[in-house]
Amino acid sequence: IPNALSILRGALIPVFLNFAGDRRDGLALLILAIASLTDYFDGKVARWLHQESKLGAMLDPLFDRFYIAASLYVLWDREIFPTWLVLTLVIRDIVLLLVNLALQRKRLPVLSVNYIGKAATFNLLYAFPLLFLSQSAGWWGTLGYVFGWAFSAWGVALYLITGVGYLVSGVKSIRFPNGLIKG
Repeated sequence: IPNALSILRGALIPVFLNFAGDRRDGLALLILAIASLTDYFDGKVARWLHQESKLGAMLDPLFDRFYIAASLYVLWDREIFPTWLVLTLVIRDIVLLLVNLALQRKRLPVLSVNYIGKAATFNLLYAFPLLFLSQSAGWWGTLGYVFGWAFSAWGVALYLITGVGYLVSGVKSIRFPNGLIKG
């Protein structure tokens, strides 16, 4: 069940992009809401049913990255999110992907997500639908703008902070695979 929820979430990415591209924002927001719910419930259900798996542990952060990338693209395309901010987040993810590939190549454990990293992703995944909403007229748009940028600011800050932490941890693991720092 948890892996099915994760796969459903992944399958909805092109649906989201299609609706957002066609400017059917209500449906795009609905897809983001469903994706957020499946992201929340897949982990809860996995722990509740004792069905935690390596596949689930791999799919969850992977689909988080895909949703972030898809949302960033749409927000950038609509000129809501500036290019420099999109590039900052994308470069962070590319650097950490390369670190994980280096760790795998050396047969070392890949980076594991920590609580602050989850909070960073959570903030960004909440920010993006609110930023879509910010394009609406009226008080909903104003509310979406204020909360969307608040979640974005926290999310970006935490995303970068954890990115540096993950990078340092990965480099230490590569340089000192036995945990021994020679001085």
